[in-house]
Amino acid sequence: MKILKYFLIALLIICLDQASKLLVHKYMYLHEEVNVIGEWFKLHYLLNPGMAFGIKWDNEFGKLVLTVFRIFAMFGISYYLFQMVRKNSHPGFLVCLAMILGGAIGNVIDSTFYGVFLDNAPIGSPTRWFHGQVIDMLFFPVAEFVWPAWVPGIGGDYFLFFSPVFNIADSSIFLGVATILLFQKRFFKVTEEENKSTVEPPPSEVQSTETDLSSPTSSI
Repeated sequence: MKILKYFLIALLIICLDQASKLLVHKYMYLHEEVNVIGEWFKLHYLLNPGMAFGIKWDNEFGKLVLTVFRIFAMFGISYYLFQMVRKNSHPGFLVCLAMILGGAIGNVIDSTFYGVFLDNAPIGSPTRWFHGQVIDMLFFPVAEFVWPAWVPGIGGDYFLFFSPVFNIADSSIFLGVATILLFQKRFFKVTEEENKSTVEPPPSEVQSTETDLSSPTSSI
């Protein structure tokens, strides 16, 4: 089936995401940092109890709500992808949806199961189920400097770009959404042309209709 290849893309992203997280969990200790390419690409082992790119939700039931939301979003994206494949949407758009789906499922696995199987639920969690922390490791400190003292408000402060630590699932979701936004005119152009062709009758039909209207009618 045509839809199968897009779900296989999502499955590939899930496998890469989970493999990287489990390898980091097994061979690195928490907060350990390893240089991969110079000083601007590193592996930095972090546990993230919140959302993508280290964003947290400080609430007793915030993590549970977030996990449940991710699960519903996962099924919603799956259904939407299925419907878009049936409508013959642009292949690039479908690939982006598959990337978003794969990333969403990757983080759902962490949130749902890691608290139990990796025992990484935050201290004080009401249950280890649905309270697992997401493993982050990709770190790109591209530039760092100290603001000059004369800069109002931030003079003398340390600045690091890019500071968030994330994972393959986060990257897949971000790239999928960003690509849709950048190429939305191209992705949805096919759909607009199909809708236009279904609404407007072919020129031959219009011509024949005009001929019929101009021809005299016979009365009985």
